[in-house]
Amino acid sequence: MKKFLLTLALLGTFAAAYAQKSDADMQKAVDKALAAAQDAKKNVKPATWMNLGKAYLAAYNNPTANLAQGIDRTTFSMMFKEQPKATSEVVMDGQTFTKLSFSHVDVFFNQADLLVMWVVTKPSVPGDILGEAAKAYHKAFELGGKEKDIAPKMKEIVDAYYNDAFSAYSLGDMAKASDLFKGAADASVLTPSAERNDDSFYNTAFTALAVKNYARAEEYYNKCIANGHFQDGNVYASLSEIALAQKDTLKAKNLLATGLTAFPDNAPILTNLINLYLSTKEDPEKIVELLDEAKKAMPDNASLYYVEGNIYTGIKAYDKADAAYKKALEIQPDYDMAFYGIGTTILKKGEDLVDEMNALDVREWKKYDEMKVQLDNLYKSALAPFESCYNCSKIPEVKAAAADFLKRLNFQLRAEGAEYQAAYEKWEAVVNEAQQ
Repeated sequence: MKKFLLTLALLGTFAAAYAQKSDADMQKAVDKALAAAQDAKKNVKPATWMNLGKAYLAAYNNPTANLAQGIDRTTFSMMFKEQPKATSEVVMDGQTFTKLSFSHVDVFFNQADLLVMWVVTKPSVPGDILGEAAKAYHKAFELGGKEKDIAPKMKEIVDAYYNDAFSAYSLGDMAKASDLFKGAADASVLTPSAERNDDSFYNTAFTALAVKNYARAEEYYNKCIANGHFQDGNVYASLSEIALAQKDTLKAKNLLATGLTAFPDNAPILTNLINLYLSTKEDPEKIVELLDEAKKAMPDNASLYYVEGNIYTGIKAYDKADAAYKKALEIQPDYDMAFYGIGTTILKKGEDLVDEMNALDVREWKKYDEMKVQLDNLYKSALAPFESCYNCSKIPEVKAAAADFLKRLNFQLRAEGAEYQAAYEKWEAVVNEAQQ
């Protein structure tokens, strides 16, 4: 999830102001509130449903009462009297955490021995406690309960769902994460929730797709579109993957065409389109036709020509790619990515030439030497566009990539003269400084 630019963060915790109670006590409180909600005289009163929602939230919070992110392990041990059943190490996102397992909850400490996360393994009351709480508060609102009293509780439920979903995702349980993100999404549009949680809709679909739950993924990606939450076009790319998984090539093409028109800079859409046309052995020029329609609406959009250049580079139509990148520079003379595209297209030509050289017979050394001269000339011609890219760009990652290419190219050319050796040393210093 972190790779596709999702907005995920551990949210605020819900430290309770009471000590942990027995599961039996929590179940007794819920049962009492449920009985009142089923009473014909009481179930028409908002307070009855407020009490039921409160009972469910208390049961939800009970296993983690008084836990808070950031407390140190010593403080935790004083607060949490139960001894751990097991201790182990868990790696999440490249970092190692210590997991302590208790009867109802697993807690996770970072390398500084600070509490960062917990997962309830045995809730005090079985079932979807948060979902039941949301329904109870929603019912209270329908019966005339005050929004100012109920809306904060709905937000607490949404945040709790989201926090638990992120924990499940961090531990690699995509199916559970999808269920919990779905809970957050659905609760966030249940009155009187203050605002819709768009990230939850997207994350529901994203995690569902990861476990091939295509029906849910498609449903919630379409809800993202209906909500106007496109994730810079990634929704269309993902929907096309679902369509292809269901053997619906035409649907995939239409989704990608729609996405490309609206988000011409989206790399996943472009990649999926190129791969789709190549796999079906259709003419990639059809993709350019889609771009042409977008150009009519946005004639001064240089990025459309950059995308066109990438398409032609992908099918090794290098001259057309070069022309597209140069057209982008006519529109926007300081367009860093157009310079980058020109440079990488030259390097693609170089890769093809190297393949030809490696395929030569050992006796064809004269031809090899001739091709080596061609290769060096290609490398020399790539220097200027990468230098222009470096000078124009304000994006650190783009500057770093351009500098790295300049370092490598000048290294390859260092036998051609002292100026290339000097340039290699210059760009090596730039790359090293960027990595610090």
